[in-house]
Amino acid sequence: MALECVKIQHLAVTGPKATKPMNNKVSPNNRLPVILASGSPYRRELLARILPDFRAASPEVDETALPDEAPEDMARRLARLKADSLAAGAPDALVIGSDQVPVLGQQILRKPGTAETAARQLADCAGQTVIFYTAVCIRPPSNTGTHEQPDCHVDITTVTFRTLTAQQIERYLAREKPFDCAGSFKAEGLGIALLKRIDSEDPTGLQGLPLIWLSNALSAHGVNLY
Repeated sequence: MALECVKIQHLAVTGPKATKPMNNKVSPNNRLPVILASGSPYRRELLARILPDFRAASPEVDETALPDEAPEDMARRLARLKADSLAAGAPDALVIGSDQVPVLGQQILRKPGTAETAARQLADCAGQTVIFYTAVCIRPPSNTGTHEQPDCHVDITTVTFRTLTAQQIERYLAREKPFDCAGSFKAEGLGIALLKRIDSEDPTGLQGLPLIWLSNALSAHGVNLY
């Protein structure tokens, strides 16, 4: 959902740019193979900060919200569905799913896609507070016979935007072109200048993958990070 932009089928990653065919060989640096259930280049870059050897593939998941579904529940459900969608085809791998649902009032913010939609979205956000629910779910290998339940976590980040003029929004969009990002800004880029404050326990949660929780969870599942 949020922050996802490029569909990538069966992509293996050593660092955020390298590719090679997908397989289930255990890395010498880890006790078991890891798959990121995402086609997002942003999430690949984030995971590569803590895990140099993993594979990534785009999950096929219906991201439609359920009736009366709370944003936090939606993010958690979709993260788990993404992990589950790839886990069946890789029973010896640990699979990571993630999803982000940003909310302005009662409105879920989607990826804008165009400059016009992005401008309207930022105009709505100007001077307002947006809550980002970023879920991550780990599906352990299914071939161990232990039938472990997935570990899931939701990071909640509150973002308060500055008051913005139409001219400021137009200039920002012309420079950064964040049309593939829900909320129409990139906090890791110039978009940080649009904000008045950020309240969060994990700065990487806003970017799409809460690495503090994920690092601890991966270690608990036997993945060597260092």
